[in-house]
Amino acid sequence: MRDFLKKHGFGVLAALLLCGFTLYALLDVFVIPREYRPAGEEAGETANPVLWETGESAALLSGSGEAGTEEENGADAEDGTAETEEETLSASPEITDTSYRDGKVSVTITTLRAYDTTVYAARVTLSEGESLKTALAKDTYGKNVKDTTSEIAEENGAILAVNGDFYGARNAGYVIRNGVLYREKGAGNEDLVIWRDGSFSIVNEDEVSAETLLSEGAWQVLSFGPALVEEGEIAVDEKDEVGKAMASNPRTALGILSDRSYLFVVSDGRTSESEGLSLYELAEILKSLGAETAYNLDGGGSSSMVFLGKVVNNPTTGGNTIKERSVSDIVYVGI
Repeated sequence: MRDFLKKHGFGVLAALLLCGFTLYALLDVFVIPREYRPAGEEAGETANPVLWETGESAALLSGSGEAGTEEENGADAEDGTAETEEETLSASPEITDTSYRDGKVSVTITTLRAYDTTVYAARVTLSEGESLKTALAKDTYGKNVKDTTSEIAEENGAILAVNGDFYGARNAGYVIRNGVLYREKGAGNEDLVIWRDGSFSIVNEDEVSAETLLSEGAWQVLSFGPALVEEGEIAVDEKDEVGKAMASNPRTALGILSDRSYLFVVSDGRTSESEGLSLYELAEILKSLGAETAYNLDGGGSSSMVFLGKVVNNPTTGGNTIKERSVSDIVYVGI
């Protein structure tokens, strides 16, 4: 053994070091959680047609669903007076298994069937643009910091939540959440900007900086994509796909119908009951539901929708097991 080590010691040591480095690299990428600071703090600054609806879904999705109308907020038809904000907020919301309604938030969830796949479409109407929120797992910006969508939703009092863009799985791509710039390094992605007034825009990271978006009023910037619908028209081709993803997948998408009226859409997939959707099929569904702008979020095993603490869809992990995957972030509306 001594002779062997004398003769091959350097090679053995090099092999051990290589194995150790490889193991650390894998753990660093996929396992070891790391907390990061927002970009502003690092710089020493202050951070800042084929579809068909089942049952009554057509009426539910096409209705105005406006939140915060004078009648809903307690206006008196006779003398024109209205309840105070405190009285409105203290009033009990109207809740069913598939809907929620108070003076500021309206949510209606409809289950659809398209392309041999079950699709869950939630129409959300808000009285304020900034009520469309995001949350980070464990309230921490970092790498490999994860929780399930339902856990993050519960921690933030979410009425409705879907998984976000899983920013923590990548080292680049703009991250602006609730008006705070966390990551300014771009990756040339097509991003969804949700402005403080609740409107949507699609931007390219090569054409505008994260700092500029923040200064112009970006409330959320999600970096996954691609855009599915722009100006009411499908924005992807039938062969478009995300990286090496399969053509049929569970999917998550956000769309906007009109001022502060949105679609949260999640589909099942990878099961005997639901094949899953291609990007083009997902875009067709969103266009059919009236989306003016729509954007693809992280899908596959990450796709999940949670309503009042209950997982609505059938999220799948490896081996087609029905189980939530832990993710970096969610998009939600809360009380």
